[in-house]
Amino acid sequence: MLGLQDVGKDGEGMAIRPTTAVEPQFSNALAFSGSELFRHTFEEGMSMVEETATYLDGRGRQESKLLPSKAALAYAGESMRLTTRLMQVASWLLVQRAVSEREMTADEAAKEKYRLGAREICRGRRLEAMDLLPAKLVDLLERSAHLYERVDRLDQLLYATPEGAPTGLHAQMSRLQEAFGALGTSR
Repeated sequence: MLGLQDVGKDGEGMAIRPTTAVEPQFSNALAFSGSELFRHTFEEGMSMVEETATYLDGRGRQESKLLPSKAALAYAGESMRLTTRLMQVASWLLVQRAVSEREMTADEAAKEKYRLGAREICRGRRLEAMDLLPAKLVDLLERSAHLYERVDRLDQLLYATPEGAPTGLHAQMSRLQEAFGALGTSR
């Protein structure tokens, strides 16, 4: 079996290593949620949420009022993309913290409703009017996009089912077949 383990200074690197866990992906999720990498990512994500809220409610609001109409429309759309992206990241990080604190199982965290979502919105193409937007908003958009992509890679590493792997009922039936199938053939 495989498990996620720290292999770098301050948990900056994670690697798949053999473990005795029954469900490797869930062992990985539990290991990650207790790692230094998770702590750093959590702090970065929550800090960016606060920074963004402060900007959009303060200086950003003032800056948006001074923009020409094309730029104001771009500002509105991109600020919604920014908040959606950060809400998705924050939600995912809070679920991982719940796994770490044993308030939620890794199996439950793997459910689609707890996975990172809104990929189409969060990864939307860069607007032509981006050069008209305030520098702080552009900075937050770029940093949040990098954070979203990192969290998406973690989400895929921890919870994605391999291509062609059975899911749902098929997965349960496969496990039952593996566990009890040999019994039926020995008669």
